[in-house]
Amino acid sequence: MKLVTLIGEPWPDYGLVDSGHGRKLERYGPYRFIRPEPQAMWAPARDDWDADAEFVPGSDEDGGGRWEFHRAVPREGWRLAWADVRFTAQTTPFRHLGFFPDMMPVWAWARERLAGRESAEALNLFGYTGVGTLALAKAGAHMVHVDASRKSVDAARANAIVSGLADAPIRWLVDDAAKFTAREVRRERRYDAVVLDPPKYGRGPDGERWLLEDNLAPLIADCRKLVDGKSAFAFLTVYAIRLSALAIGELMRQAFDDLPGSVEAGELGVREEARGLILPTAIWARWSSP
Repeated sequence: MKLVTLIGEPWPDYGLVDSGHGRKLERYGPYRFIRPEPQAMWAPARDDWDADAEFVPGSDEDGGGRWEFHRAVPREGWRLAWADVRFTAQTTPFRHLGFFPDMMPVWAWARERLAGRESAEALNLFGYTGVGTLALAKAGAHMVHVDASRKSVDAARANAIVSGLADAPIRWLVDDAAKFTAREVRRERRYDAVVLDPPKYGRGPDGERWLLEDNLAPLIADCRKLVDGKSAFAFLTVYAIRLSALAIGELMRQAFDDLPGSVEAGELGVREEARGLILPTAIWARWSSP
């Protein structure tokens, strides 16, 4: 199995400015933010970081903490763009800013793989605020966007309006991803592409319990049943750092072994502007057709 690193490069509305000593300095449009980053074990390029706000983690390693604002930042959010996709960034209680910039090389690759497939149907599980869904919709795909959080789906719909995709062929579903996928299997549905970005743990809209270690393998098995040899790809990203890219790569290879094509796995990373070093952020695995 081939191991590949997908690197997110800076673009006009986002950049990893500097990193080190367990933190990172990023620019999101006109604003700069400091956030915790355990994998930035090195020393930063500079120690005089100037940020509009900083997320100070609490004692809860699974996401607790608070924002400390040094200058005014619009609490209702501000507009950003990647390629032809427009969306809103916003400080959230969960330390991120309403989208995951390290996913951009994934969306670029996915758009390339779907190029030339007229009215391709793609499923985005755990779709969050919809930037990935909109990136593929802009490329002409018919999308099914699933997330257990109504607030996230509402934000995704709002981002669709910002991107001029209010009337695009997108189904917005507040649903448990595993239950929805199982129902699609029973309906014998087929997709040209499946994208999934599951959390380490979470709850469905009816209190369904999600634990990555317990529930990922059955979900991947069901995702395999939604594609066939004529599909383009299935792409999995995982942010649980205790797992290995090799582990999820072997999981994907076992599930998709009967299809033509190849399975690859590796790491996601973002290139730092100060020195060009690569900050690792997640692991991924994908099956793609020949």
